[in-house]
Amino acid sequence: MFLTSSDWLHISSRLGLAMLVGCAIGFNRERKGRPAGMRTFMLVSMGAALFVMIPLQAEGDSPYATTNALSRTIQGVTTGVGFLGAGLILQQSSPPSADKPQVRGLTTAASVWIAAALGAAIGCGLWQTGIVGTLLTLITLSGVKRLRKSIHLMSNKHSKTSVAEDIED
Repeated sequence: MFLTSSDWLHISSRLGLAMLVGCAIGFNRERKGRPAGMRTFMLVSMGAALFVMIPLQAEGDSPYATTNALSRTIQGVTTGVGFLGAGLILQQSSPPSADKPQVRGLTTAASVWIAAALGAAIGCGLWQTGIVGTLLTLITLSGVKRLRKSIHLMSNKHSKTSVAEDIED
């Protein structure tokens, strides 16, 4: 978990993997025309990794001090990314003619939040957690919506069939 500032291979691999994770999630969002794309997700993920790597490289008096600094850093990253997410949600305002207010951008905001979490995990050296988390995120972003549409279509077909049977009876 801890790094020395001269360990270029591990530093580069953690930052590179964090960027790759952000790229995968960002590509998914960009492909669907969402407001935040690959560059944003890559920067968020790599930035989170970079922030958590700072206390891991800093020489502390004790492992407790480093762990405490890492905990505070993760809290700060989480708060900062929350502001980015809020900006994405507020960016999508509903038109004045709408009957009720529409909330848009929640999934993109949550995706930015998870990209930061994955970047932080990878920055801490937990690359397996980062990869599994990325796969589950991509499955959630792509697969759950398709599953929901399929269930909705099946329920519509069932209700139309039931209505047709009621009319015939």
